[in-house]
Amino acid sequence: MSRALAMVGIGAIIALLGGCAQSRSELDAYISDVKQRPGKPLPPLPKMQEFETFEYAADELRDPFARVAADRRDEPDALASGTGPRPDRDRRKEELEGFPLDSLDMVGTMGSESDIFGLVKDPTGVVHRIKPNAHLGQNDGRVLGVYEDRIELVELFPNGLGGWEERRSAIALDDE
Repeated sequence: MSRALAMVGIGAIIALLGGCAQSRSELDAYISDVKQRPGKPLPPLPKMQEFETFEYAADELRDPFARVAADRRDEPDALASGTGPRPDRDRRKEELEGFPLDSLDMVGTMGSESDIFGLVKDPTGVVHRIKPNAHLGQNDGRVLGVYEDRIELVELFPNGLGGWEERRSAIALDDE
């Protein structure tokens, strides 16, 4: 029974495939007709923008991306040799040196004029006492003086020639 059913199924498939094998002449005629039709015209090319030519005349100047030699004669010796101020790498870092200077807020002072210390709040909300020669900020900042309205300090920044340069900064009293 199942064998007879399978034979009928195979016969039906052969009959269906036989019907698909009609002549391809109609299809070939249609393809040749489509090929003989004229094509659509192409859109015109866009106009190219003309740029003004520029002649670079700074070939003789120093390349801003080239490393500067440490022994250049036109730079001051202290800057070129790195003999100026430099950070003390053997000094133990203080707690406020882990925060950027702009994230620290001066919230007040305590003490008398001869023995005054500043109160500085770090980003975590902890208030620290600061005296002259204390260090704070991420650029090796050293406190020069504590005043009622500000804390003055000097920071060290690399000068790009192997040395360091000092820059003065201050933290002003927060008026909140």
